[in-house]
Amino acid sequence: MEKTSTGLQENVAGLLCYLGAWVTGIIFLILEPKNRFVRFHAVQSIVVFGVLSVAGTMLGFIPFTGWIMSSFLGVLSFILWIVLMVKAYQGEYYKLPVAGDLAEQLLGKL
Repeated sequence: MEKTSTGLQENVAGLLCYLGAWVTGIIFLILEPKNRFVRFHAVQSIVVFGVLSVAGTMLGFIPFTGWIMSSFLGVLSFILWIVLMVKAYQGEYYKLPVAGDLAEQLLGKL
């Protein structure tokens, strides 16, 4: 594992990209200008948890059915949060099916 411009090991920085969901993704995207591993995990965090946050908020406005679906989304978000942090800490370039592809496309443009 190599160090990043933040002085952290890249696997630790990758984990931290997910720790505060999309907020830490934005922080690490700004702080890390070079390391592709960290930047990928930062963008994937922004995409995944940004979409889940917006969807959960919107579903919360729909009585009963939306509340149930929002709760399901919360459980899904928690599971994804744990899995993505573990995979990043293990040094894996773990790419979710749709969000990972979108993250790579966005990363190519940044």
